[in-house]
Order: sequence, then structure tokens, then C-alpha cells
Amino acid sequence: MELNGFAIYGLFGEYDYDISLSGSSLTFIYSLNGYGKSTIMKLISDVLGGNIDDVKGVCFRRMDLRFSDGTALILENTGEYPLIQMQKNELEEEISADELKSVLSVLYISPDRSVLSSGCGLKPAIDIYADTLACRLRDAVDDRHLADIPKKGRKKQTDAELEFRSKDLKAKLDFIKRAGIEPDMPAGRRFPPSRFEIMEYHQEYEDLAFSIEEYVSRYYELSESVIVLVDIMNDLLVNKNICINDSGILSVRTNKGTAVPIGKLSSGEKQILIMFYLLLFEAKHGSLVIIDEPEISLHVTWQQSLGKIFADIARLRDFRMIVATHSPQIIHDDWDLSVELRAEDDR
Repeated sequence: MELNGFAIYGLFGEYDYDISLSGSSLTFIYSLNGYGKSTIMKLISDVLGGNIDDVKGVCFRRMDLRFSDGTALILENTGEYPLIQMQKNELEEEISADELKSVLSVLYISPDRSVLSSGCGLKPAIDIYADTLACRLRDAVDDRHLADIPKKGRKKQTDAELEFRSKDLKAKLDFIKRAGIEPDMPAGRRFPPSRFEIMEYHQEYEDLAFSIEEYVSRYYELSESVIVLVDIMNDLLVNKNICINDSGILSVRTNKGTAVPIGKLSSGEKQILIMFYLLLFEAKHGSLVIIDEPEISLHVTWQQSLGKIFADIARLRDFRMIVATHSPQIIHDDWDLSVELRAEDDR
């Protein structure tokens, strides 16, 4: 299920909007300052996240969220507590704030993304994300165990099927190895096996293939995220390169080999690293992703590059992405994917 559009009535007591998202996985929304674009983006996130206390603090009368399966989430903010209903085929059923969280997964990347609240107050977000990534990678690198997969319920494979499957799994193992993640392989077993080895040791290689498949399912997405993040950053950075060492530590070096602490990156470099970290490591497949003002601290050249990268990530992870911006450079050549937030009375 995807979000297809939204309507909001009585925003700030004066604005009514009805917006249909583009037919693509990516929609740009732009408007004049003061029309409530950021308020609406945060409001959509809070509604889908079940954050009703934050919703109650916004001045609006009603919000409708329209989905691809024909349902609509209707929230009326006219009483002490908002009335929340799901509508399908003109039938409405009231739902609770807790049930909102299961409607659609959402990731909201706010303009205030440089710092995060922690037990010790505010802390640079880049430090927290780098530490979190390092822990996840260290755990993955240390976990080299291949699990024994029960034979019950497994589909028997022919020699030809097992040969094809083994080659596919080897390609995936080679891919995740680029992120420094690989299992301990059993001694005396070449992988992928030859047709002759499969014929002689079919059951052993079938067991091994199931174990490798389970390992790959555990770590393929994490590895893919690491590789894509590094590739994106190295395409954008000027006179610097980013890498992740064997300990999972994110490190940056200049082209001359000088180490650059993550905290010493420029404001713009931190911004893009934070955005792409969140997109690749925090958003679930099929999520609605809302990015508000991605252009903050970014040079025009980087702004013009972001739309294509966002679209590529949206396709990779099956996101429905809304990018709210004041910058025509972010939209760049994709005006067919853009929607102006304009009040009904101004159209």
C-alpha cells in the first residue's frame, strides 16, 4: 500500500490543500514560505506514527490521507481528542492511535537533522549514526557462523538446480564480502561446487546452500547499504574519500592520505552523510519517506544531483518518497514530478 495523496483543511485556520502525488516513486513539493509545507510534512509523519499529542498541537480541522488500495485515513481535529477513521467503499471505521502505526511505515527526515537528543542533552547526529553503524557492522563481521537449516519442509533440488543456485549464492557472498562480511566456510568443500562434486556430494552441498542462503538473507541488505552509501559519498565528495575499515569504523581521508575526523567534515558533507545514512539504514522496505529541505548547506551542484540519487534509492528499497523543498535546483530537470502546494483559493 502506498500514499497517493493528501488533503488538509483549515490549516492555521485559513488554508485548504488537496495534493495528489506523482505517479513516480518520487514527488517534489514546493511552495512559498509560510504556506505550511513543513508543518504538513511533519503532520503526515506524526499521524502515521501515532504521535497524537504532537498532532493535537497543530491548528487544522481535518486531514485525509489517500492510499493506493482505495482506503483513506481521515483525522478530524475538532474536539479535545482527534477522531481517527479508516474509510473504504464509503464505510468508516474508527481506529486507535496504536493502530495508526500499522497503517504504513514512515521515515521523516526533518530540516533539524544535525543534532539528536541523548541522555546527556544534544549530541551531533553524525557521531551517533557513525557509532550505531560501527556496532552493527562489528556484530555482522564477528558473526561468521553458518546455521544448520532443518531438512523438514525443504524442496528437493536437481543437480542442475543446485548448480545454478550455488553460483547465484556465490555471487551474493562475493558482494557482501565487499562490506567485510563473510562466513566461515566448511573445510574441504569448494563453493560453488562443480557439476561432478554435486553429483558425488549432492546432499552435503544442498545443506550448505541452504545454510549460505540463510546467512545471505541476514546480511545482504546491511552489506548493500554499506556499499551504496560509500559509492554515493565518494561520487559526491571532492578531494576526499570515505571508507569503512575492518572494525566497521567510518573514516574519511583526503586524496593526499590525510585522515579527516567525521566531526570535522563540512556542514554540507555532514548533511548528505546523515540523509543517506537514514535512507539506507533506518527506513524499512516499502516505507513512505519524507525529506524536508534536503538542500540545507548544500552547493548547487550537489543539489542538482540529489533528485536522481533519491529516485535510485526509492526504486532500490521500494520507497514512496516526498521531498519538500524551496530549491528549484533540487527539482532540477524533474518538474514533471513536482507539485506546488497552493491554497485552494489561490488557484
